[in-house]
Amino acid sequence: MRLASLFSGGKDSAFATYVVEQMGHDIPYLVTVDPGEDSHMFHVPNLSLVPLMAESMGKECVMARSDGTPGGDTEAMVSALSGLDVDGVVNGAILSGYQWERVNAVCGDLGLMVFSPLWRKSQETVYREILDSGIDAIVVATAAEGLGRGWLGRKLDAEAGRELAELRETRGISVTGEGGEYESLTLDSPLFSRPLVVESYEIRGGRRWGAMEVTSATLGDRKSQA
Repeated sequence: MRLASLFSGGKDSAFATYVVEQMGHDIPYLVTVDPGEDSHMFHVPNLSLVPLMAESMGKECVMARSDGTPGGDTEAMVSALSGLDVDGVVNGAILSGYQWERVNAVCGDLGLMVFSPLWRKSQETVYREILDSGIDAIVVATAAEGLGRGWLGRKLDAEAGRELAELRETRGISVTGEGGEYESLTLDSPLFSRPLVVESYEIRGGRRWGAMEVTSATLGDRKSQA
């Protein structure tokens, strides 16, 4: 089956794309909706890097702009998906009922199937499976008590997972960041032919939030890393 992946460049969409391809489906398109500064629906940080990721994955990147409003997000999805020769859509939603309902409503109207391989799975299980798959991701935004600026640029590995689980117990955060507590950037995955290499970045933020804005990145050479 030919599918398009709603792809943000974060760990969840990267993992969902990998899982569905492992099921035998063809995913020729990565669809990215850029909502501008803020959105209840879509990931925001470092969306400009998705075309590089698409190049590494050998896929076509389809970008759509939104004004960040619910109506604008829906219109952007419809605009991006309606012109593609696909049978369905992949998304990396885990717990967000809002995202689930919006994606299913749009795809229902367009006659497209929806593949949500992470939906309602244990957060700890999803986090562990992401690591086990070989996906390499870092934190690029934080918006929760307990996640200070020291988390920006931090690799999401087993130790980070243990600390996130502790913060869930003490602060009530989502281990996978599904509540917007943090956002991630995928640097490598089993679907990448070449890893994403961050060359420069800027840190910005306030007392309750922080962001790592990548200002320059390229695709690395696996042979040089051997």
